[in-house]
Amino acid sequence: MSESRLGSEDTPEGAHAPPAAALDEHHHRDVQGGAARAAVFGVSDGLVSNLGLILGVAGAGPAPAVVRVAGLAGLVAGAISMAAGEYNSMKVQSELLERELELERRELRRNPEQETAELAQLYESRGMEPEQAREVAEVVMSDPEVALETHAREELGVDPEQLGSPTAAATSSFAAFSLGALVPLVPWFVTSGTPALFGSLAAAVVAAVAVGAAISRFTDRPLPRAVARQVLFTLVPAALTYAIGSAVGVNGI
Repeated sequence: MSESRLGSEDTPEGAHAPPAAALDEHHHRDVQGGAARAAVFGVSDGLVSNLGLILGVAGAGPAPAVVRVAGLAGLVAGAISMAAGEYNSMKVQSELLERELELERRELRRNPEQETAELAQLYESRGMEPEQAREVAEVVMSDPEVALETHAREELGVDPEQLGSPTAAATSSFAAFSLGALVPLVPWFVTSGTPALFGSLAAAVVAAVAVGAAISRFTDRPLPRAVARQVLFTLVPAALTYAIGSAVGVNGI
């Protein structure tokens, strides 16, 4: 009897097992968070907003120092605003979730039978037989921490151990926005006038292409479409602010 014949008879459960490569191919992305994804969008915000500010001021035809100051002011103010907004948002969200978790913890202590019945009913709605659902619910409820985590996931859609850090979120937002806002400002520290203007545009386009490529990777959208959209969203506001600056600036009306 051949070795392959023996393998198929002795391990029938393995005969129909999917190849390892197939198992590796099926996975889900982290669609809710991730520092890399947040950083990409922070860079995009800084790039778009500060390029528009710099070109808007430059369109008025002031001295190069004025453009540099405006760009630095936009970088610092925007980064602080982003960090403060992110901190407040995360802090309020964490406080709300902590309040809900405390209410859930209290209910688990006061009404364990009712909470067990709710959990069993949930499992039944997902296809379990009533007896099996009740058994699983009782096992879960036997450990207070497991019970709290399970109810939090099922009822609130959160993980009690991963509520997020407001400080970390604010810090990453500040850094990402600053990086994006710095890109169109750098040319104004090495040159001025038209060369600096075109330098800002060129640097912004390169950065926009990189951001678009990263967004394509995160979303699995076609690369050309993601890049073109990001470049468009970067250049159109800049063109508008430049036109406004030219119209109302020192050389305009």
